[in-house]
Amino acid sequence: MDIPALYAQLIQEIGDGTGMADSLLHVHAGMAVLLLTRVVTGYRLSTPIPLAVVALAELANEVLDRLHYGSWRWADTSLDIVNTMFWPTMLFIGLRLRDRFEPRARPPVDGNVA
Repeated sequence: MDIPALYAQLIQEIGDGTGMADSLLHVHAGMAVLLLTRVVTGYRLSTPIPLAVVALAELANEVLDRLHYGSWRWADTSLDIVNTMFWPTMLFIGLRLRDRFEPRARPPVDGNVA
């Protein structure tokens, strides 16, 4: 069983079935992996765990591409990485900055909620 070839065929069928360009599929896949990781693990998006899972998934994707095509296709690989990682990274950075600079709500002193 040639797993890289089966994977490449699956990706091709997804692209053909949706009519989306490969670059747009990478954007959607990155966000889907990020949100699925958030739901499954319970880690907030401002922690590095969901972003790391996206990076690992993209690494696995590129390794399977490398095995299937027989060599690194650096122009395609680098664009795939950027498209997959851009919005998850921007979301992570934005949420980290918000957590750092936004004041936390304080509980009421007298126990009453206003």
